[in-house]
Amino acid sequence: MLDTTILLTVVIALMIAGFAGYLFYLQRKNQRDEQQSKKASISLQLQAYERLTLLTDRIALPNLISRLGNPDVSASEMQYLLTKNIKDEFDYNISQQIYVSPEIWNAIRNLKENNLLIIHRVGASIPSMASAATLNRAILEYLMQDPKANLHEVVSEALSYEAKRLF
Repeated sequence: MLDTTILLTVVIALMIAGFAGYLFYLQRKNQRDEQQSKKASISLQLQAYERLTLLTDRIALPNLISRLGNPDVSASEMQYLLTKNIKDEFDYNISQQIYVSPEIWNAIRNLKENNLLIIHRVGASIPSMASAATLNRAILEYLMQDPKANLHEVVSEALSYEAKRLF
């Protein structure tokens, strides 16, 4: 009788130890899965910050003018090219907003709207038959006169700051 009680106690103890070991294994597995998921999430966020930094650089008016500058078109055609390029770049990257903070996305959107406003404001101030070079020069002069107009630098710094906070 005593042998049966000892055997039963040992079997129950082994079952409890096995169950505890299994629970420990599940807990560790869940922690590993969470860490892998977090790494994947951070990777996606970093890619979004990279793409939005590239977007910010591509729609910065000085860069846009140097990339699209075409002396053979009129100012109105250049104005169209500049605004279309900004809108296309923005639309192409719109899905990245789900990976960044609302403040960063608002900064990107404000940059787009500010650049479009500058293009239209400066475009309205020059003669309708002016050349693209005249429009481009007027936009660059506007940017030099108003340091706040270079919003792309502020947005780039904010993107960099937030990306570094992920680590």
